Amino acid sequence: MHGAVGNQPAVVVLYRGAWCPYCNITVRTYQSELLPELTRRGVALVAISPQTPDGSLTMRQKNELTFTVLSDPGNQVARSVGVLSAPTTQARAAQLRLGLDLATVNADGTAGVPMPTTIITGADHIVGWVDVHPDYTTRSEPAQILAALDGASR
Repeated sequence: MHGAVGNQPAVVVLYRGAWCPYCNITVRTYQSELLPELTRRGVALVAISPQTPDGSLTMRQKNELTFTVLSDPGNQVARSVGVLSAPTTQARAAQLRLGLDLATVNADGTAGVPMPTTIITGADHIVGWVDVHPDYTTRSEPAQILAALDGASR
């Protein structure tokens, strides 16, 4: 990830995948409402999911994103931050009935997904703020991220 942001502060967003409607709404909102202000401030925006690189490319193209979208095979970032989760047996069965097999979507063949998480890092790559959403229907709001960024830079 360091290569994706260089030596600048970054807002890193862990999302579940291109199959998640809440994730798609969030990245489009971040593209329109958050990215212009981050760019003005010299802060990178990066989105990371466990899906295959093709899935990440699809996410970027489908939502016309101009920021970096990365694949995290094996959920290494989510695991290291402590936000890796997996669907319950009942949720997994429901997903399969609906045609969503996370094991084929994720790069590592598992059903693990990160809880929606936003992380702010400084130019030194030290984490200054983390916002985790165990409820997959909620996300960090752009104004909240900017306020946290202001607080992290003091």
